[in-house]
Amino acid sequence: MYHFFVDPSAIGEGKVKITGADLNHMKNVLRMRIGEDVWISDGSEKEYHCTIEEFQEDSAVLHILYAQESQYELPSRIYLFQGLPKGDKMELIVQKAVELGAVAIQPVAAERSVLKLSGDRADKRRAHWQQIAVSACEQSGRNRVPEVAEILPLAKYLAQDFAGTRMILAPGAEGALARKPRPAGPVAILIGRSEEHTSELQS
Repeated sequence: MYHFFVDPSAIGEGKVKITGADLNHMKNVLRMRIGEDVWISDGSEKEYHCTIEEFQEDSAVLHILYAQESQYELPSRIYLFQGLPKGDKMELIVQKAVELGAVAIQPVAAERSVLKLSGDRADKRRAHWQQIAVSACEQSGRNRVPEVAEILPLAKYLAQDFAGTRMILAPGAEGALARKPRPAGPVAILIGRSEEHTSELQS
């Protein structure tokens, strides 16, 4: 069953209104028909099982069959701090991080990062990654879309306070992650090419 995200304002008394790009995707890409069922999320813990009631010129009207509280989020809140990879690898990283349950994704730029982004180019790339996060939620059934934050220099990440456990995933590190005790609170995981981060982490 297909899954769409809407703004809370789109949900009314027993009805949901779909507009914009999602309407086009529903009508012209998926070619959905009146009577088909869909899941709708508004970014909260609640999800709505709906059926397509009517297609109007600029919207689709869905009838809410029932609402339920979802239990899809992980017990630990995992924040991914991802060093910028070269090429378009970040797209797959965002997709898989969302599917695996990360609550937020923070792209991190190290001094030696191959990919350099700033200004409008960085804003466009971030917006693209955010849309990938939305699509990954729709595919995996998650109700809350993780934010893909603005690109942050590694030095600023290291200077930030974090009320939880910080981990750095690095090749050659001692001990397997699976054998470490499970953290009690939020977890921040930093991942990136070791040669990009080494000098900044040592300073």
